[in-house]
Amino acid sequence: MTPKEIVKDFYKSNVFLDSTLLDVYMHPDVSLDWNSSKGFLQMNKEEMLNITNQMGKAYYSSRIYITHLLEDNNKVTVRYSHYVKTIENPREEMILAHFMVIWELKDDKLYRGFQMSQLS
Repeated sequence: MTPKEIVKDFYKSNVFLDSTLLDVYMHPDVSLDWNSSKGFLQMNKEEMLNITNQMGKAYYSSRIYITHLLEDNNKVTVRYSHYVKTIENPREEMILAHFMVIWELKDDKLYRGFQMSQLS
């Protein structure tokens, strides 16, 4: 698979609610620099696993709508909106946030990420 296909598969999978999928897509030494409307976070694989576990408890479903997906060698840029349905209200889908991420891949896995997000 190309880096672009790997990133697309990652976001189209159920990884945000099923932390067991992280091993499929994430390099063991993965790191993510995340600039959000609430500040800056730098996360490793364990911290990403914790966030995924929290999301799995709070949301009934998760859907990613990708608007842009660009590849340059082993780097892929993706722009997307993240939609969720809460456990409390599984019939109503709401937008969680908008994201822009640059991923560097290593050994066909997500290795280094640079992410910006904005709540909607």
